[in-house]
Amino acid sequence: MYFFLLNLAILDLGSISTTVPKAMANALWYNRAISYQGCVAQVFFFVFFFGSEFYLLTVMAYDRYVAICKPLHYRSLMGSRACAQMAAAAWGSGILDAVLHMASTFSLSLCHGNAVDQFFCEIPHILKLSCSDAYLREVVALVFSVSLGCGCFVFIVVSYVQIFRAVLRMPSEQGRHKAFSMCLPHLVVVSLMVTTVMFTYLKPSSISSPSLDLVVSFLYSVVPPAVNPIIYSMRNQELKNALRKLL
Repeated sequence: MYFFLLNLAILDLGSISTTVPKAMANALWYNRAISYQGCVAQVFFFVFFFGSEFYLLTVMAYDRYVAICKPLHYRSLMGSRACAQMAAAAWGSGILDAVLHMASTFSLSLCHGNAVDQFFCEIPHILKLSCSDAYLREVVALVFSVSLGCGCFVFIVVSYVQIFRAVLRMPSEQGRHKAFSMCLPHLVVVSLMVTTVMFTYLKPSSISSPSLDLVVSFLYSVVPPAVNPIIYSMRNQELKNALRKLL
């Protein structure tokens, strides 16, 4: 579990470092500019870290499933080699996702100015500047991302259905409490990530506005990686005792 949490922490740090420092520097220096190369790098790293994090959360759902539903097989199914391979698959899928989106986005001709109405280089806003047929270029990357994302989401849901069935059959109340406390942080992180992304990209165009788009993009790009460490830290008894003492 701590191996996957280490990977999640690195991805959260990378994700928030891709957008926030540049936005803060622009705000402090009253500057709204970013170079073309910087915009390309920002798109690549944001998609890479964000995609890898969701794939890693899928792997963590499997880890929870094995720990609760197949505890006697945990050592054999989740050995160090298997964990390293699953983490590498999550990072590798994120790289492939980022390369596809970066190549398809920046191969377009941008002829509607150079002003991205966002605090970072977000792909939908970059596509608005294009005069090319974005659909044909983006369809491969979009199909790949949506298919992989939906597959991961279904896998997480099925895993937790099996987990809850196993937990509810436990005779011990203490065992049920321990199992739920192990799964709760992961469920909160996944729910926060999925709901913010779904609201960002599935909201009706009738309620869309520059200010709302800015707030929503902040919610899904900054809030989850900033809140994840706090959510997982709440399982640390020493931290909870220190918090109680402080309050």
